[in-house]
Amino acid sequence: MQKVLVTGGCGYIGSHTIIDLLESGFQVFSIDNYSNSSSKTLDQIEAVTGKRIKNYEVDLRNKQDLFDVLEKEGEIAGIIHFAALKAVGESVDKPLLYYDNNLNGILNILAAQKKYNIPYHIFSSSCSVYGNADELPVTENTPVKDAESPYARTKQMCENIIQDFTVPNKNFQFILLRYFNPAGAHESGLIGESPVNKAANLVPVITETAYGLRESMMVFGNDYDTRDGSCIRDFIHVMDLAHAHTLCLQYLLEKKSTKPWDVFNVGTGNGISVLEAINAFESSTGQKLNYSIGERRPGDVISVYANKNKAENLLGWTPSRSIKDIMKTAWDWENARRKEV
Repeated sequence: MQKVLVTGGCGYIGSHTIIDLLESGFQVFSIDNYSNSSSKTLDQIEAVTGKRIKNYEVDLRNKQDLFDVLEKEGEIAGIIHFAALKAVGESVDKPLLYYDNNLNGILNILAAQKKYNIPYHIFSSSCSVYGNADELPVTENTPVKDAESPYARTKQMCENIIQDFTVPNKNFQFILLRYFNPAGAHESGLIGESPVNKAANLVPVITETAYGLRESMMVFGNDYDTRDGSCIRDFIHVMDLAHAHTLCLQYLLEKKSTKPWDVFNVGTGNGISVLEAINAFESSTGQKLNYSIGERRPGDVISVYANKNKAENLLGWTPSRSIKDIMKTAWDWENARRKEV
């Protein structure tokens, strides 16, 4: 049973990926400082899988604390690195915080990877690295354009740092997973998105509004050059995304990659507008949503969705859940988690 480190393992995508890893036979431990997560997530993972994972409450910016953890854990087959700040709007307001956290995190992880000779690394990147792409859907060869937010720029910079790291360090391999818009919850209803800080992603904002935690929600702009004027995104179910990480790790462990680093898009290939996502929520749950149209939000890309052919062909990965599945599981989780409070 091979051991995997998941950084940010108590966060939204990290926790769902841990579930998929455990169900695929891996041994897992987490490093998460709970800056936007909670130790309750460990209970939720255990409720789904029957397995208790260990989390170290460590800030990756403290290199010695990170090294102490890895010294204690011994041989590790791979790292899946999620831990980062990720809110586009917040990054516009607090750029230095994002550069400090996201860049120092990756620098220390890479230093630890080299010191403890951890051969494989799956990096949590983002479709935001493409900026406002000239052609859609974007492929892995689509040119990376100027970032629309400090968050996106940190992801571009992290990718560049990893690529530079592999030049003198040829015994390591990386996969840069550029995901689109993760949403939804585990079908059990036992775990889902639970941000400690105010939710900024569209789907939890929708479910919180429907539940009555917000009086209404804002659609940021309806005057974009899209079919209904609202931004277009590629919404992918979190468990489909989680499984992509497991497949990437297996791909590396089975030595199917010949490259020091490789890039995969992880999206459904379908562009859904914000207004279409709202309609999907209403039709799949029977809940009417109170929303209004506001001004455009700084940092937002107009339209982006994936070409997923590479992940399908090389990893054997195919998303199986629809936008309605995303909304239904997210709503079930919203109801379940509020009843626990």
